Amino acid sequence: MSTTDVKLLGGWPSPFVMRARIALNIKSVDYQFLQEKLGEKSERLLKSNPVYKKIPVVIHADKLICESLIIVQYIDDVWTSGPSILPSDPYDRAIARFWAAYIDDQWFPSVRGIAFIAEGDEAKKEALEQVAAGLELLEDAFTKCSKGGNFFGGERIGYLDIALGCFLAWLRVTEKLGNVKLLDEAKAPNLCKWAECFCSDAAVKDVMPETDWLSLNHNIRKTSRKSFRTQSTSFHNGNIRSLSSPTHNDSTESKKITTEPLLPICPSNASDLPSNDPIVR
Repeated sequence: MSTTDVKLLGGWPSPFVMRARIALNIKSVDYQFLQEKLGEKSERLLKSNPVYKKIPVVIHADKLICESLIIVQYIDDVWTSGPSILPSDPYDRAIARFWAAYIDDQWFPSVRGIAFIAEGDEAKKEALEQVAAGLELLEDAFTKCSKGGNFFGGERIGYLDIALGCFLAWLRVTEKLGNVKLLDEAKAPNLCKWAECFCSDAAVKDVMPETDWLSLNHNIRKTSRKSFRTQSTSFHNGNIRSLSSPTHNDSTESKKITTEPLLPICPSNASDLPSNDPIVR
């Protein structure tokens, strides 16, 4: 199959885009990785996902598939010649979907709250407790789902491995920025061993972002948002010249307020990015 038959709209820092990339790698599907500009929603993205207006989007022979877990299931259904991603047993498949929904709806929002959202010691403490409680539940789920294997899916990476594993890099960034230890071998020994196996798997290792690159990406976006708020406040306070000023250059000043910068450098494991596409958000 030509790479022009399968395209992926996304960006290397996104854990949700990583899900699609891992699934495509498991199935040995060649694809073109189309990067979205940092902090922007391109016309291409808006046309491809007019409902949610977000990445990832898979374009397969002009068919558009959105939402990361739906994309993973689609890839598993379409490319049947490769290893199965979802369990074949209906009950096991239902359990995998249950825990994947828990990870997206409850666990990862708590992870983000520790270093990125929660303000104040009490809020961060509450988020930390929620993450710890979630890891305890996931440790137990791993024991039951893995059936003695190295992965939630048994002896190879499956649906639930992808659902949780895509957040491992951001988990490390959260530990670094929040000065906390989340994935503790003393409390979750099985998950720690699983994480090592997951990150070293051939389908994962070349698309797993490095912690330092993600931290840099986060800091750039944080600085950009802070700059935007400062300029916006100055504008509303009357400290920026009126847009009707004859000396105002609309093509430059207005963009400084509304546009985040592109990430100036590229991680080593993103060397496969198309040269004509900028680094992504």
